[in-house]
Amino acid sequence: MDRTRATLLYMFLCIALFGRGTITQGNQDTEGYTAKSLQLIGFYFDYRTQKQEEQHTHEVHCSRERSRAAWKIIEEYLKPFVEREKHEISRNCRLHPENDIFRDQEQHKIPVDINEWRCGYCNKIFEAEKFLDQHFDSRHYDLLNVSHSKCLADLCGALHCDLVVDSNSKSSKIKCNTAAAARNHHFCESLANSCFAVNHSPSANRLHELFLRQFCDAHTCSGGRKPFSRGRRKHSSILYLAISILTLMLLPVFYVIVYLYQRENRKGTQVLKRVSQLGQKAKPS
Repeated sequence: MDRTRATLLYMFLCIALFGRGTITQGNQDTEGYTAKSLQLIGFYFDYRTQKQEEQHTHEVHCSRERSRAAWKIIEEYLKPFVEREKHEISRNCRLHPENDIFRDQEQHKIPVDINEWRCGYCNKIFEAEKFLDQHFDSRHYDLLNVSHSKCLADLCGALHCDLVVDSNSKSSKIKCNTAAAARNHHFCESLANSCFAVNHSPSANRLHELFLRQFCDAHTCSGGRKPFSRGRRKHSSILYLAISILTLMLLPVFYVIVYLYQRENRKGTQVLKRVSQLGQKAKPS
């Protein structure tokens, strides 16, 4: 329907332009007719541009929310161990940051305040992160590397994204699907094999074993095994950090006060000794 309307509008504009070429009188009616024709041409091209943008936006079939959850899990439950082993993840591994089509946009999110987010591309301010996401989808969709990147949300079956997306985690109340658990377990093992190949290096062997324990073992309906059993990245408390900085600032002041106090005590002791010595000399022998 939209394509038909656009075709009819285009034909009308062509006829209008052709008719304008046959008009030889340069009166005011012709000028008004020309202005209306140019205005219609502008509307037509604006319409085409808008439709192209909408079609381009709909080409992205990847959940931003689940991709964010997958990246959060990788950052907290895998990356600390990779950094500890000083292991570099290959770009062929689907866990690599370049395989997240939203990574560049996520890095251009600037949390200014609790209810204030800034776009790192155009510096616009938004009241919530979801509004900034909508802004990215409508204004900065051209920055998504759709052709060379994969959707990180596709890894959620292996990485237990539901535990992050749903903070209340109703998964324990849902009956376990044996077939789905087996499928996710197989997918998880394939990730471990492709990203941390066995016998490639000692660090790869250790990370392969860790990935199985951290993510894959929990894909079972037998119970007893929970995901992320090896722990997560430890976040330093803001209060603890503030107390530490304040302590470092006040510690020199404390030592200066102690030093001055002790020096005053020494002076007072010396004065008392002199007074006592003078008193002893004044007594008759």
